[in-house]
Amino acid sequence: MPLEVLQFPCLSDNFGVLIHDRATGKTAAIDAPEAPPVVKVLEEKGWELTDIFTTHWHTDHVDGNLTLKAKYNCKITGPKGEADKIPGIDVTVAEGDTFDFAGRAVTVIDCPGHTLGHISYYIAAEKLLFAADTLFALGCGRLLEGTPAQMWSSLSKLMALPDDTVVYCGHEYTLANAKFSVTIDPENAGLATRFEDIKAKRERGEATLPTTIGLERRTNPFVRPQDAKIRKLLGMASASDAEVFAEIRQRKNNF
Repeated sequence: MPLEVLQFPCLSDNFGVLIHDRATGKTAAIDAPEAPPVVKVLEEKGWELTDIFTTHWHTDHVDGNLTLKAKYNCKITGPKGEADKIPGIDVTVAEGDTFDFAGRAVTVIDCPGHTLGHISYYIAAEKLLFAADTLFALGCGRLLEGTPAQMWSSLSKLMALPDDTVVYCGHEYTLANAKFSVTIDPENAGLATRFEDIKAKRERGEATLPTTIGLERRTNPFVRPQDAKIRKLLGMASASDAEVFAEIRQRKNNF
C-alpha cells in the first residue's frame, strides 16, 4: 500500500507536507514551517507524528520543530552540515545516507545552493522527492549561501531521477516563476500551455504542486541551460551549462 501524502499551506506561501504509512501508523512531516497547521491536519486524520525530515535551517522550515517535538515526541532528522542550526535535531544525515521510514529506504541528496547544507529526501520505492527550496516548479531557490556552480550541480542530481518522480517543493512560487520562464524560453509550447494551466489554477485558489521531474525537465528553464534556443536568446552559445544557469538565475533575481 503506497504512502499517503498530504500537502497543505503554511505561513504566507510555504507548503507543509505529511507522509503517512497506513500499516505502521508512522507519519513524517517534511519540514515544519509552523506547528498549528501541521497539528490541525494530524488531528483531522487521526495520525501521530513520528518524524520530522528537515531540509535546511531557515526559520520558515523549522519554526514548528520544538512545538511538534514537545507534543508528539517525534524524531527530527536533518542535514549534518546545518545540525547546529536545526532546533531539536536528533539524527544527522548527508549525501548518500539512507534510512528506513516504514519499510521504505529514504535516500539523502546533498543540494547546496540555497543554503550550503540543504538536503533533499528521495523515496525511490514511492517515486517521491521532497526538494524543499532547491527545485521549484519552473524555478529554483535563491542562492543565499552557495554558488551558481553548486546549485547547478544540485539541480543536475535531481534531474537525473526518473521522469515520473513526483516532486514536492517548499513554496507556492509557480505563477511568478512562470511569468519569468516565458521570457527565457518563449518558443517552448509545453511551457506556454503550462503557464495557462497555472494561471487558471491560481485563479481558482488551487495549488500548482506537486510537479514531476519530467515536467520540469521539459519546461523549467533553470534546469535546461543546455537548450540551444535558450542559449541563443541569452547570447551564450558557447558557455558552459553552469554559466548559462548562472545567467538565468541572475535574471530572475532582477525580474
